[in-house]
Amino acid sequence: MADGDPAPNPRERRDQIRQFVASEGFVRMEQLAEAHGVSLMTIHRDLDVLQSEGWLRKVRGGATAQPSALYHGDVRHRMQAMAEAKRRLAEEAVKLVEPGSSVMIDESTTGLAVAGLLPAKGPVTVISNFLAVVNLLAGEAAVDLIGLGGAYYPAYDAFLGMRTTEAIRSLHADVLFMSTTAVTNGHCYHQSQETVAVKRALMESAGRRVLLIDHSKFSKRGLHQLAPLTSFDLVIVDADTPDSDLAPLRAAGVPLRVAAP
Repeated sequence: MADGDPAPNPRERRDQIRQFVASEGFVRMEQLAEAHGVSLMTIHRDLDVLQSEGWLRKVRGGATAQPSALYHGDVRHRMQAMAEAKRRLAEEAVKLVEPGSSVMIDESTTGLAVAGLLPAKGPVTVISNFLAVVNLLAGEAAVDLIGLGGAYYPAYDAFLGMRTTEAIRSLHADVLFMSTTAVTNGHCYHQSQETVAVKRALMESAGRRVLLIDHSKFSKRGLHQLAPLTSFDLVIVDADTPDSDLAPLRAAGVPLRVAAP
């Protein structure tokens, strides 16, 4: 902060911190305190707030925007991760869509990859709480688009919460395409209760539930359990998923399909 510049209010300072951590990947506490002319305790509080909102992860000595086993990463990082695997999963998933179908898509970046392929399958109706999906499909002549409102969560670029679940429950779709943060012992896990509530509502409102998971999901962890994989009509995995992860699922009766490499 330059001499003579007015000190930003906490919201402005946290927005600056968020953007800086996202661009740098990792920033030390002392660096942030010096840059903003505030105490380390203030930076600690700022990072606590930003972590609770899903923007970053506090680590020893600083903060990072890089995903970890317990932190999903913000939308920009998630879009870049496993991009090729998500493309293959999406190409397999879209084979299930017939013209005239209604399709629900969650706030996953894997679902976003499916959304990009849907105009070619039109006419279709697409329902989503993910603003990235809404922006991607807005104006597509072959798509009737329904955006689900509610409380907007910037770190997820999505609408979550009670109003979103109420909007979902007033609708019914032919198929749901969704992903998950982590798969542990045959169950889906996520980092926020708000996400779990919305995904449960989506699952209840779809005639067919399809889960798309790349192999990295098996090495991650989450705090809140969503559902067992047996709750889905089909689970599509990428070809790089090791059999050591798939064998227990097959034994449990999970309906699996491996996407073409």
